[in-house]
Amino acid sequence: MVATTASTGALPPDLFDTTTLVSLAATLVLLGAGYAASRQFLPKDAKNSARVLFVWHAFDALIHLILEASYLYHCFFSWIPASSVTAEDLGSSQFYMPQPSPFLGHADRIYGPQAGAIHGNALAKLWMVYARADHRWAGPDLVVISLELLTVFIAAPMAIWICYDLSMRRSRANVLMLIVATGELYGGFMTFCPEWLVLSENLDCSNFMYKWVYIVFFNTLWVWLPLYAMYVAISEISDAFAVRDALAKVKKSN
Repeated sequence: MVATTASTGALPPDLFDTTTLVSLAATLVLLGAGYAASRQFLPKDAKNSARVLFVWHAFDALIHLILEASYLYHCFFSWIPASSVTAEDLGSSQFYMPQPSPFLGHADRIYGPQAGAIHGNALAKLWMVYARADHRWAGPDLVVISLELLTVFIAAPMAIWICYDLSMRRSRANVLMLIVATGELYGGFMTFCPEWLVLSENLDCSNFMYKWVYIVFFNTLWVWLPLYAMYVAISEISDAFAVRDALAKVKKSN
């Protein structure tokens, strides 16, 4: 659940600008890459559930390693002097969230995609599009950074490992999927629970695109697909235990 900001009834003039359209297209390209990889590496007789999970984890890894890794990069390495930003700037769409002071020991700097975008970086501009809906992603929010460090350096490699195991028909994929799905669900909760506790002050839900596409759709992908992965993995593991128990009964009867 998200709190909506007051709506003026007018749509933002930059709702479908070039950067926004390119950003949405980039997401579709990554999804297409995941599907193409499934066609290349999965056995042709793979179950539909295996194909869905392969595509999901490939897409998941690409999102983490390309987009979310770029967010971390800008949080740590892109900055501008705080003295160059006025109070009026901080209320504009160019700057949403200055970092806690002193971030990385520098009270005189502003870090994050909001700084990278000024330098013209394309991925920083992409994050500034998303930051229109969730302002925390413009700057180095400490909760978001902490979660993304785990996501980029642990969850993403594990998602690639899952794709490999699925392509090799290795049952280990089910255990790894449970681990990754649990982490994704916990990460999603820790991303939004702090916002709920402050009445979603950093979320802008004043129009359909911000609320239902950026915040609800893109974030609940990391709820429904991990839940599906857990369902499949638990079913497979339960079946394996059932076979083991059946064999144990046969041995006892003999």
